[in-house]
Amino acid sequence: MLKVGLTGGIGAGKSEVSRLLVSYGAVLIDADRIAREVVEPGTPGLAAVVEAFGEDVLTDGGTLDRPKLGSVVFADAERLATLNAIVHPLVGARSAELESHAGAGDVVVHDVPLLAENGLAPLYDLVVVVDASPETQLDRLVRLRGMAESEARARMAAQATRPARLAVADVVIDNDGPLDALAPQVRKLWEDLARRAAERA
Repeated sequence: MLKVGLTGGIGAGKSEVSRLLVSYGAVLIDADRIAREVVEPGTPGLAAVVEAFGEDVLTDGGTLDRPKLGSVVFADAERLATLNAIVHPLVGARSAELESHAGAGDVVVHDVPLLAENGLAPLYDLVVVVDASPETQLDRLVRLRGMAESEARARMAAQATRPARLAVADVVIDNDGPLDALAPQVRKLWEDLARRAAERA
């Protein structure tokens, strides 16, 4: 098994890279998806979040109001750290459980937005960083995701700097250009990952 950490700043295109890798045969473990699962209604995770942030972060239906919680934590580093201390251990445990089901020759891609921020690079055999300039990230968040520029800038500021992400990279995927320039890079990456996994099996 080859364990790959995949990361990139918000709006850099990490999701598209993970989608392409899955289409080639990678086993994807998506930290964001798991982070949503561990705070679903009835989970210990949601109970801990409500205890820390109050009932205001719930919708009328009793689910987590992610936009409301986001507006609280992304403007306050201390409160963001509180949330991360609740969610990250739960995500880590679930990720390890999912990974345990992968085969010996599999390429297991862990899609981890906060890999650099949390010093997680040593957990993986290889770290892939999807890179785009801050200007490109901001444009995509505002134009494609419909975020207000102030919110987009706050989200970007809450993440690691571009140099900090690049510092943990074994492989950098340049996604500053058009989408059709991305696919050939990911295909080449997959061929390398598959070869490495086969050598380990």
